[in-house]
Amino acid sequence: MDKVELQNKIAKRVAQELKDGELVNLGIGLPTKVANFVPDDIHVTFHSENGFVGLGPTQGDEVTDPTIVNAGGQYVTIHPGGCFFDSATSFGIIRGGHVDLTVLGALQVDEKGNIANYLIPGKMVPGMGGAMDLLTGAKKVIVAMEHTTKGKAKILRECTLPLTAKNAVDLIITEMAVIEVTPEGLLLKEINSAYTLEEVLAATEAKLMISEELKELA
Repeated sequence: MDKVELQNKIAKRVAQELKDGELVNLGIGLPTKVANFVPDDIHVTFHSENGFVGLGPTQGDEVTDPTIVNAGGQYVTIHPGGCFFDSATSFGIIRGGHVDLTVLGALQVDEKGNIANYLIPGKMVPGMGGAMDLLTGAKKVIVAMEHTTKGKAKILRECTLPLTAKNAVDLIITEMAVIEVTPEGLLLKEINSAYTLEEVLAATEAKLMISEELKELA
């Protein structure tokens, strides 16, 4: 599975978590792909941190309107009825608790739902952006990411990188599994049939509780 196919698989699974009528924010990178896989039977409104609601799918290879870009700088579309506004209004929506769900990438997540997603010490990075606001302001947080980086676990007992937020993550979706953050720890709920349970456990530093209703990743 190449990187594009892998990320699309994660985005498709995240899209199944969307609920009709929700206001959803998509973080930069992999999470922006979720807008391309919204089920036909539901309607959600996507919020873009850089100042609009009504985000549609990406424009693809042929850019028809270079003036519409999401927070990650990708050329996107906007649905009829969408609107544009300034950053103050955008962050007022986030901090006011009006975002039902945010989907973010991560460098690390741990057993307590702590997340590190903005800084690798010693490397130049663009900064935290709106991640801290989204993690504390959104009603639900899904982390969409690859399960490992160069073979190293990203789901840890305890984050080693600077935290963006504590106890903020509700659900982790990777190419290998779907994992729920519970008060008792991490609960493995779905597993990709391309991997064995042993392979998922080996790729995860954190301890995983196995759901009694463990099923194949949809």
